[in-house]
Amino acid sequence: MNRIKYLWVGLAATLLHTSCNEEFLNTQPLGEVSEAAVWTDAGLAEAFVTDLYSGLGQGGFSEQALASLTDEAIFTHPGRNINTVTEARSNPQNPGWLDGTRNWPNMYNSLRACNIAIENLSDPQIPNDGGIVDRLLGEATFMRAYFHHQLLRNFGAIPIADRPYTLDEETYELPRNTFEECVNFIISDLDNAAQLLDGHNLVRGRANKVAALALKSRVLIYAASDLHDMPTASSKSSVISSYENKELIGYTSGNRAERWQRAKAAAKAVLDIADGNELHHTEPVAHEDAITIYMNNSLSRNGGENEMIFGRYFLSQKPETGGRHGLHNGPNGYNNWAGNTPIQLLIDDYAMMDGSDFDWNDNQHASFPYHDREARFYATFLYEGAPWKPRSTANQARDPLGQIQTGTYEVVNSQGQKVTHFGLDTRNSVIEDWNGSYTGYYIRKFIEPDPNFVDQNTWQEIPWPHIRFTEVIFNYVEACIELQEDAEARTWLNKIRFRAGLPAVTASGEDLKNIYINEKRKEMVHEEQRYYDARRWMIAPQTLGRQPNGISIVGTLKPGMELSVYRYDPEYYNYSYEVIDIDPGKENRLWLDKMYWMPIHFDEMQRNRSLIQNPGY
Repeated sequence: MNRIKYLWVGLAATLLHTSCNEEFLNTQPLGEVSEAAVWTDAGLAEAFVTDLYSGLGQGGFSEQALASLTDEAIFTHPGRNINTVTEARSNPQNPGWLDGTRNWPNMYNSLRACNIAIENLSDPQIPNDGGIVDRLLGEATFMRAYFHHQLLRNFGAIPIADRPYTLDEETYELPRNTFEECVNFIISDLDNAAQLLDGHNLVRGRANKVAALALKSRVLIYAASDLHDMPTASSKSSVISSYENKELIGYTSGNRAERWQRAKAAAKAVLDIADGNELHHTEPVAHEDAITIYMNNSLSRNGGENEMIFGRYFLSQKPETGGRHGLHNGPNGYNNWAGNTPIQLLIDDYAMMDGSDFDWNDNQHASFPYHDREARFYATFLYEGAPWKPRSTANQARDPLGQIQTGTYEVVNSQGQKVTHFGLDTRNSVIEDWNGSYTGYYIRKFIEPDPNFVDQNTWQEIPWPHIRFTEVIFNYVEACIELQEDAEARTWLNKIRFRAGLPAVTASGEDLKNIYINEKRKEMVHEEQRYYDARRWMIAPQTLGRQPNGISIVGTLKPGMELSVYRYDPEYYNYSYEVIDIDPGKENRLWLDKMYWMPIHFDEMQRNRSLIQNPGY
């Protein structure tokens, strides 16, 4: 009994002592920071704003690329929901593949974070030392504009998220704003961001004034396009003409010429204060120089970093999906996965070295389709016979020269008999045949070319270009063409062509517009431009709906010639090239006009009964 009595006395004393110690009761979790604390500490506030950039995901370096939803590429591996989009089977229950950077709930989560930052930085609890409050507010405002623009160009008009809604608000019943209201809101944010960021030199990968003005240029050139001018779009699509809520997908009134003027002025504002790379030439550069320039621009090095306005950067010490671009897309004969492989339709759009069109009906072209092509071809693709890196130690004996092999060839075995050798980079290869290309091509662009760099076990540091300077030039050229200012358009388009080793354009009118469309297709390949351009120009029915194709290559030994280990060598081999369609069982592409926009998911429609679905769904 005495022992129990003493225990209770001791416990009572302990409770009395701790009740007087308020700090004991007011402890903070060691692994968390309160929201109030974040906005009273400059370092924590900056960390919060830095985290907004996570909404950019891996940029365009996801394993599945947007290129494979266009007439640029085909995705090699089944079961990723890409065919749902390319075969026009998207629907509200199953929209098809949407990565996090184009996903409705992801973007709204990111918008909420932006709005929390904007709300707190608009009434700052930290001093504006060195302009830090202005800078962070400018970055958050830019990111809010960026995420809204992602939603707008994928879904059409959306409910504008202009504040961090709380649980007691009727946020689930917000209707979609009009397309025009969305554009105006984004432009206002970008103007504010540019003003707030003016004079601040930020590290790579963070928003800055030029990025804000460049994104403004993109948003306005999109807004002026055919798809968003309702009289024009309705004349080209019965799905659009019959839609009862056209204000959600474009302009139903107003002066379209004024929209082109705004787009032109926005692009020129960037051209006046920023520079790209190697755009000063007044005549075509040498072919080898043009290859080097394009590679440097794609790799963002040796002057090419001047092209980058807003990018997603990677560090080899920080393993991320975006650093595995070579593994995801490189040839299977190098133990890579061949994810997004170029199709023949794209290959054929690349000109000859002299600027003339490639033509399969030309016997010289058909016999040597990879000879004398324009410089960007060699900097963009891996094709039959292209020199590449050394093979792995286990496979160097099969290919001592490190050449791409995408055909079937005769070789002579040890008994002196002719036998078939299947290219090491084909689906009949002895090396990971399941990862072989269906098209006979691989992408080279954005893959580390250092021969000592092994793609399958090393992370590369090549950044993804969300916005680069040349895109702004294209925006300016497009606006000039639409405003019938052909001479100005040619001047700027030729800057890009001279850098690529191509002769000057002299065309006007519709011919100039077609050249511009093809020029942008090649220059901006695999940069997520084609997906949106083909839609906003409303050329998708004639382009994205085409069945993907590839190449079949056969190498036959010339009379009297013998080789036991294959190498690309026209002195030993006669080569034949045949364009083949991809088996429809692999992918049977179809375009339906509903695919101009992605559907709003059924779950979102159920959560918010005020939403109106996109046309065709």
